[in-house]
Amino acid sequence: MLRRAIEASGPDLILTLDPVFQGLPDAAHGGSVLAVFDALAGVAGAREVSGVYRRRVPLGAPLTIARTRADTTETFVLADGTGILVDGRVAPASAAPPHPRAPDRDGAQPLPISRACFACGTDNALGLRAELGFDEDAVRATWRPRDGFRRADGSLAPAALTALLDEAAFWLGALETGESGMTTELRVTLHGTAPFGSPVVVRGARAAVQARAGDQRYWDTDVEARIDGAVVATARITFVAVRGAARRLVAGMLAINDPARVQRVFPAYTR
Repeated sequence: MLRRAIEASGPDLILTLDPVFQGLPDAAHGGSVLAVFDALAGVAGAREVSGVYRRRVPLGAPLTIARTRADTTETFVLADGTGILVDGRVAPASAAPPHPRAPDRDGAQPLPISRACFACGTDNALGLRAELGFDEDAVRATWRPRDGFRRADGSLAPAALTALLDEAAFWLGALETGESGMTTELRVTLHGTAPFGSPVVVRGARAAVQARAGDQRYWDTDVEARIDGAVVATARITFVAVRGAARRLVAGMLAINDPARVQRVFPAYTR
């Protein structure tokens, strides 16, 4: 579906994202936009896929992608009629570092789910339908891939990894601030071809979440994804808190979540 969303138009490409790729209401999931850049670059080995998000990316609207290449690096500029939405980049990267993972505790609290989100939406037939949880140590999820995320070569679709990592980063930021917002700087390293079949374990340590010096709206997070214990993707993702934005998000979540589940993340907006 990502590939079908792209068509050529003169020197540029036109991207029209289907609503199935929703993240926050009326906006594309950040991980799905990264997956577009990755698909266009077509790098098979380890690579870093990054995006600096200037504004939210609309769904169902034709957007232009300007693409340039210098040596082994491809850059992308996603724009609408009024300005730049995302600056993207895909470049080769080194293989995954062999580092241990901290053990998880039992008793994680479930995070809120939605209806339409590409990552966690219960009614999104083509989405991941992932269920994330948290405790005092981490945000994490164990996601079991469905056949729709198997590529023709038998590997796992990178869109699943970019979306899961982005989703975990959002909740790390929301838990730290009590606010909604958006992920604005995404740097995901895909450490080669990920195998399909085994569960994907995603984890982001809460102790690693750090506020930007001089501007505590911005919070940097570190997230990783493993399959059968091996690191298949790592990410450094920045969350920006937008005061008051949780009000609309909470209203929709309360329709399908237990209020206590929502209140644990957004206490100021859930009474």
